[in-house]
Amino acid sequence: MKVGAQYSHLNGFEYLKVHKPEILDEIYEVIYRIDAEKCKTKLSEERTKYGKLLYSPGDMNKAFKDELERRDWKEERYKYFVTDDEDLTRKILTLSPKKQKKEIEEAGKIPFESYNQTDFVKNRTAVELQFGKYSFVAFDIFVKHMGFYIADKIDVGIEILPMRKLLNEMSSGPSYYERELQHIIRQGRGNPPFPFLLIGIEP
Repeated sequence: MKVGAQYSHLNGFEYLKVHKPEILDEIYEVIYRIDAEKCKTKLSEERTKYGKLLYSPGDMNKAFKDELERRDWKEERYKYFVTDDEDLTRKILTLSPKKQKKEIEEAGKIPFESYNQTDFVKNRTAVELQFGKYSFVAFDIFVKHMGFYIADKIDVGIEILPMRKLLNEMSSGPSYYERELQHIIRQGRGNPPFPFLLIGIEP
């Protein structure tokens, strides 16, 4: 596969280029090593594409996972505690899980344990692949990447998703680069408030 387009939010690309060039090179290498035709394995049952051979999200995910894990990218998660109190939530947001729990209990509330998880992390950089439902891209960016950034687990995020050209040969449902680019830009230059690189791929 290849990079069809990319968008640098809050200098995400520039940060990688200057501070983590080996990470940037590795991501491009992984993309170019994916054999798109080997992922064209899904026989469509949709009315408008019935019988057509399409790109399989599962096969693409596996191909990327294999390449990334071969380069020591690993899943990472961190836990935190939540409560129904707005002021208390603001107060504990940047504290360690242990301190969060203590503050909630001391306020007479019940601490509920939760966690944030991202698929691939290396050298304080998070990568998410999104070939699933369109709503998952916003979750990746505004919950996963931003959560890891606020928790000081990463310095920058990377989101990889199909270009419309690739989506045309996939089942309906996933989002695509051009759509998500519009969604991000209309939020304004400073939102979401962390640097990331949006990458659209195509065969």
